[in-house]
Amino acid sequence: PSPAAANLRLGAEQKVVFITARVHPGETPSSFVCQGIIDFLVSQHPIAEVLRDHLVFKIAPMLNPDGVYLGNYRCSLMGFDLNRHWANPSPWAHPTLHGVKQLIIEMYNNPKINLEFYIDIHAHSTMMNGFMYGNIFEDEERFQRQAVFPKLLCQNAEDFSYSSTSFNRDAVKAGTGRRFLGGLLNDTSYCYTLEVSFYSYILGGLTSAVPYTEEAYMKLGRNVARTFLDYYRLNSLVERPLAPTPKTR
Repeated sequence: PSPAAANLRLGAEQKVVFITARVHPGETPSSFVCQGIIDFLVSQHPIAEVLRDHLVFKIAPMLNPDGVYLGNYRCSLMGFDLNRHWANPSPWAHPTLHGVKQLIIEMYNNPKINLEFYIDIHAHSTMMNGFMYGNIFEDEERFQRQAVFPKLLCQNAEDFSYSSTSFNRDAVKAGTGRRFLGGLLNDTSYCYTLEVSFYSYILGGLTSAVPYTEEAYMKLGRNVARTFLDYYRLNSLVERPLAPTPKTR
């Protein structure tokens, strides 16, 4: 850490961004997006250095390792769709969810930790581009604040679609990480599902689809990471002159 890493000083309040991926084993693009986020955050890029100085990133890159090992599409070794069991995960049947949820609750109950973002990365089999799902709140101002991050991401990532981003409270999704944690965490926390197409994206103004590659998925991850700087600049955690803003495209 650099001398500016105030977030790591003893007793300092930590702003935490929690990212999870691959809860559905067949959604392989989510691993490449997550890889892009990790590679960027540990790099020497000036934006990454500023982010590390001000934020704490906790990343669980594979929530369903047994399902991935077996080549399952959606379920774990014991046949559970883990993304429907956040409300009451069993340490025996859903150990990864149980562990992550315990960690998140510990952080939530720690007055020195502010869990600001939870993003769960998935891949979508029918939609194109990257897009997000968010939650619906009665508080209009909170609802508007929740739209800021995906709008900023749309400016950074040419393959991210704000028009496909939606906010919902579908009963079927009640056991998902986004929905459960959106109900648990306080109104300064933002919970999203980040979806990316299995196959292609359409750039603005063009009609033909561009096939996704592993590199393009990782680039989306890099752009997700750098969007945190834009978000916190907007919310003045980071002083504007502190870092240059070269694009990572």
